[in-house]
Amino acid sequence: MLLNNYETIYILKPDITDDINLSLVNFYKMFIKQNGGLNISIQHRGRRHLSYNINNYYDGIYVQMNYVANGYIVKLLEKSMRFNDNIVRYLTVKEDKNSISVY
Repeated sequence: MLLNNYETIYILKPDITDDINLSLVNFYKMFIKQNGGLNISIQHRGRRHLSYNINNYYDGIYVQMNYVANGYIVKLLEKSMRFNDNIVRYLTVKEDKNSISVY
């Protein structure tokens, strides 16, 4: 199984509470870990003004996740984020660092 380095940034609605924010962060961290992801690091980027409104929101709470996983885990993660009403936008990019082979 070939694992790559990924970075996912997602934007939360600005009106959610800190408890919901932390529960979402913990949920996605455990989601990646349970599906075989490694080296998960999460950074809260805080509330920022959006350059254009998304779903009538002008601000958003940014969260960045860096992890090592395969493409199937990324697909499951993005599908979960797509159906979450608290997430306004998400973006996953594959980083150019060396890939890891796990047997």
